[in-house]
Amino acid sequence: MSFRARLTLVAAAAVALAVVAASIVVYVVVRGQLYGSVDDALRNNMDRITHGPPFEIGRGPPQPGVFGGYPQVVGSDGQIIRPSGQSVTLPVTNRMLRVADGRSGTFLTNAHVAGTHVRLITFQYTPGYAIEVARSLEEADRSLSRIKLLLVLIAGGGILVAAGLGTVVSGAALAPIRRLTRATETVRETGDLSERIETTGRDELSRLAASFNTMLGALEESTRARRQLVADASHELRTPLTSLRTNIEVLASDRALPAGERERLLTDVVDQLGEMTTLIAELIELARGEQHPHEAEDIRLDLIAADAVERTRRNSPGITVSADLRETVVRGVPATIERALANLLDNAAKWSPPGGEIEIVVRDGEVTVRDHGPGIDEEDLPYVFDRFYRARSARGLPGSGLGLAIVRQVAEAHGGEVVAERAEGGGTVMTLRLNGGPPT
Repeated sequence: MSFRARLTLVAAAAVALAVVAASIVVYVVVRGQLYGSVDDALRNNMDRITHGPPFEIGRGPPQPGVFGGYPQVVGSDGQIIRPSGQSVTLPVTNRMLRVADGRSGTFLTNAHVAGTHVRLITFQYTPGYAIEVARSLEEADRSLSRIKLLLVLIAGGGILVAAGLGTVVSGAALAPIRRLTRATETVRETGDLSERIETTGRDELSRLAASFNTMLGALEESTRARRQLVADASHELRTPLTSLRTNIEVLASDRALPAGERERLLTDVVDQLGEMTTLIAELIELARGEQHPHEAEDIRLDLIAADAVERTRRNSPGITVSADLRETVVRGVPATIERALANLLDNAAKWSPPGGEIEIVVRDGEVTVRDHGPGIDEEDLPYVFDRFYRARSARGLPGSGLGLAIVRQVAEAHGGEVVAERAEGGGTVMTLRLNGGPPT
């Protein structure tokens, strides 16, 4: 059974229960009103008999029809005295006998007498004798039968109307889900992540459609970035692979090489393998950064920066690194933040002249790294953090073009940012800001 059919069935069942319950309440109330009017008439008869002119028990009660009912005297011994000319004998029960001798009070009850449904009132007239008065309920029963039939018709019509309205309402309510289903099937069949669902309103289904659109947008952007990364990586790997293959083919050939040429080719092969190793390692680092596999924790940013400074001093002994590291705590993944700081310092060392100085400052969740190199051209500043981007002045230097891209990825993963600026007096200032929150 489809969800729409179940929703229609539930709506019809709910309305049916409400209609049936209302019909039962109406029937009970009307029945009480009709029977209540009969009871009032019987009590009036009782009052007129008890407060009217007395009569001798032996001569029987007043003639039938005088009080609008059928009277009958019942003795405590079970004796029955009917008015003369009344052929109908009313039923006698033990409770009526108890009323006659005073052991029970007045009561009302239903009975069937000679095939007629009647209402009986029994009350004590004198010690040892009770009087029963009966009134027919046929008129009330006919009215109740008509009302019962009318209520059944109303209930049946209400259920049919509820089923029809449930079908219409469920169709309108599930329209966004049908659109969501069609969009999902389109994406599955075509692989086109640009598919979107039109959303209107602010109800739960509209928010579901908006969330689905957001998910598709994120998937589309992720797919685009992955394809771009693959394309860029393929392009970047093609050059060193081609050069490496050429050098290996030359070394493997039988032709004689000039003196020193073989050593130069071997050196080139080792350097090219190193570049490829670095490029692949940084590609892996980018992929790991996108997955965020590690839990965030509170870390001392100044201590991580101190470790990165020591590493830079070891790797670049000709560069002076001056550090102003103030205690600051952020929440993040230590390994990724350490890699970002190391990349910033490596980039500054690469651009610093021999004997140059790098300045690093850590305070309030912010890291600032400055070098005194030639600086970055204004036209290159917007792109220095893009993957594989290398300024014209950097194309002769070692590097893969991924170091600063990793820095930006780490910053964004921690809810922060990284910016590059030209420094006064020459050089470049790069500022990494972390908001102190967990990675997104």
